[in-house]
Amino acid sequence: MPRKWHPLFFGFPLILRGMPWQQIYDPLNSNWLSTAAALLPAVVLLGCLGLLRLRAHWAALAGLASALLVALAIYRMPAGMALGSSLYGAAYGLLPIGWIILTTIFLYRLSDARGLFTGLRRSLMRITPDPRLQLILVAFCFGSFLEGAAGFGTPVVVTASILVGLGFPALPAAGLALLANTAPVPFASLGTPLVALQSVTGLDLRLLTSTVALQLTIFDLILPFWLVATFAGWKSAWQVAPALLVAGGSYAAAQFAVASLHGPWLVNILSSLVSLAALTLFLRIWQPRKAWRFERDTRPPDADTPLQRGEALRGWAPWLILSVMVFVWGLPQVRSALDSISLVRIPIPGLHLLAERMPPVTPQPQPQSAVFDFAWLSASGTAILLAALITAAWLKFSLRELLAQAAATFKQVRFTLLTLCAMLAMGFVIRFAGMDGTLGLTFARTGALYPFFGTLLGWLGVVITGSDTSSNVLFGSLQRITAEQLGLRPEVMAAANTAGGVMGKMINAQSVVVAGAATGTAGREGEILRYVFFHSLALAAMAGLIVMAMAYLG
Repeated sequence: MPRKWHPLFFGFPLILRGMPWQQIYDPLNSNWLSTAAALLPAVVLLGCLGLLRLRAHWAALAGLASALLVALAIYRMPAGMALGSSLYGAAYGLLPIGWIILTTIFLYRLSDARGLFTGLRRSLMRITPDPRLQLILVAFCFGSFLEGAAGFGTPVVVTASILVGLGFPALPAAGLALLANTAPVPFASLGTPLVALQSVTGLDLRLLTSTVALQLTIFDLILPFWLVATFAGWKSAWQVAPALLVAGGSYAAAQFAVASLHGPWLVNILSSLVSLAALTLFLRIWQPRKAWRFERDTRPPDADTPLQRGEALRGWAPWLILSVMVFVWGLPQVRSALDSISLVRIPIPGLHLLAERMPPVTPQPQPQSAVFDFAWLSASGTAILLAALITAAWLKFSLRELLAQAAATFKQVRFTLLTLCAMLAMGFVIRFAGMDGTLGLTFARTGALYPFFGTLLGWLGVVITGSDTSSNVLFGSLQRITAEQLGLRPEVMAAANTAGGVMGKMINAQSVVVAGAATGTAGREGEILRYVFFHSLALAAMAGLIVMAMAYLG
């Protein structure tokens, strides 16, 4: 039985003695009451954002406060552990996530200050003047490449920034970038979420990868249609159906082939390049009869000016440099080499290996690691910073101009960084207190409907943590245990955790904040959340039905 401490002690003696603390998954001796308590921080956060329309940093701080209250008062988590987990999460919010946002927006500002978006815009106009298809090229194809190379919010920041530069209204640009960043998520950062899933389930990595790809095939096909329909309506989407079929079909075929034959590492990178090439070539022989226009044309007056020599390369150069840098930085050999000379591993005092996960969430008691990797050199944000500095040197920015842009960038994202720290702190408190375990066990009690609700468990895991990798680590083992108890194939349910999880990525508060920062809509995060919330639920439910069919029909 877990050791119980009187609230007056707040668990400090436990920490001073360095004794482990075991998580409790039904602290109120009622499954429904404990589940309600575990859900409270997420409800507070989303309610403050979506209903009360508070600024994101206030909503995040409210969510963090409620998580700490539930952890201390209900889950009887030692106060020192609660504080340590919140500091751990805040640090993770700054590095790697906040660092990516800061450096990407810095690069965007440098590019915009020299008018490079003119060339980028005109090059896309040369491929197609239709914003519907530009959306697919940027958010779906290019975004998938960035997700495969870097992850951690990079594709949302970059593609949302580019869409705004192309004349897309800021709020739709944020929502569409979030919606597009779904299908590629299981294969992010050279397959990191699936590698993590394999490590906690012990299942064959190739089998897991191909199963996830199969579960996502239908979404690869429909996502281009869904994006355009969200942006311009279903009637408008059908007008460009041939191009959308080419984009989605080529992506789906390449994704399944690479996942089945090679593994998770290059799925996004190869699939995105295949889709981008296929769509670009197709648009040379086919264009919609009439190009779609915004109701209010936000394009600059020179949008239809013929492309000048070298202008396209100049416009794309900063983003090509970024792509090369983050790809190289993401290679395991490069990352290991950089870490060997720079990585500082910091065990969190009073937390590392002291909070134990307990059966049935894990097969046996399992101490949770709490080590902050200060990987400043191998971080994707550092690669983006180098891309920005290379771009600045090429564009002949003076040191004074560079510092001015850096200061303006920090001023632009300062509240975003605060929000990220508070949100990640909340997520880490939920994780180390065991609230996520309570939610997982509630979903596991759904019996024959478990394939559907197990998929939604993955969705909920990403909504709470903001990471498909974290959701897989939290619930991967539980998915396998429950599947085997119910006579289901464990690889189907383990894969469902990540396939369902990706649909929660777009409404995770951290992702919403990132999109707001990229589009200059900080303070309107509630509107962005409402823009994508239905899509997240609908796609998660579809994923659940697909997994149900796979589980029971073979």
